[in-house]
Amino acid sequence: MFPIRDTVPNRTFPTTTWVIIILCGIVFLFETNLPRELLEEFTYYFGIVPIEYTKRHHHGLPLLDYVAFLTTMFLHGGWLHFLGNMWFLKIFGSKVEDRMGHSRFLVFYLIVGILASMFYIYFSPRSSMPVIGASGAIAGVMGAYYVLFPRAKILTLIPIFIFPWFIELPAVIFLGWWFLLQLFSGTVAQVLPPDGGGVAWWGHIGGFIAGVLLVPFFKRPSRRYQ
Repeated sequence: MFPIRDTVPNRTFPTTTWVIIILCGIVFLFETNLPRELLEEFTYYFGIVPIEYTKRHHHGLPLLDYVAFLTTMFLHGGWLHFLGNMWFLKIFGSKVEDRMGHSRFLVFYLIVGILASMFYIYFSPRSSMPVIGASGAIAGVMGAYYVLFPRAKILTLIPIFIFPWFIELPAVIFLGWWFLLQLFSGTVAQVLPPDGGGVAWWGHIGGFIAGVLLVPFFKRPSRRYQ
């Protein structure tokens, strides 16, 4: 399932959301211009490598051990990864930002992204594969959207073989199904080798749960939600 648009109107321009998208775009273009060997090293240092934290291995520069929890949110592994993440952020982030405010949304986004990485490390402690991408933070935003806009409708593309099918789904259905897919995939991935999946399912799961739990502390008071 792929979201096309939702039915929630914006009351303000989503400045923070667009700043994040632009920063991710700049970093991604920088990545695409790196030689392959240098890109691998760059990803290793600025992405999250679970075994670096569970086995007390370090990069050699202590600051990078912590900075990576932030920098990993701005790295992506390819055009589909980048464009897919940014599209989800545009749809769900702009509405959540509208209800939180620009500054609160930025803090919320960074916190749920960090918690998503921590969640992934807990479930994949032996993995030596760098984890990069905004997916965990965006999952947190989706969790917030789930709480704030349960009755919103999301126009959804569902491919049936080679035929596109468009249907409006309630947000609780779309996001609930999305979460169940992550949970199923993450459970299956647990029986695979530590580096076998290629997708940080448990980062998505952790980010979504963090978003659901933390949204009450970040939403602006005295607002009516759809």
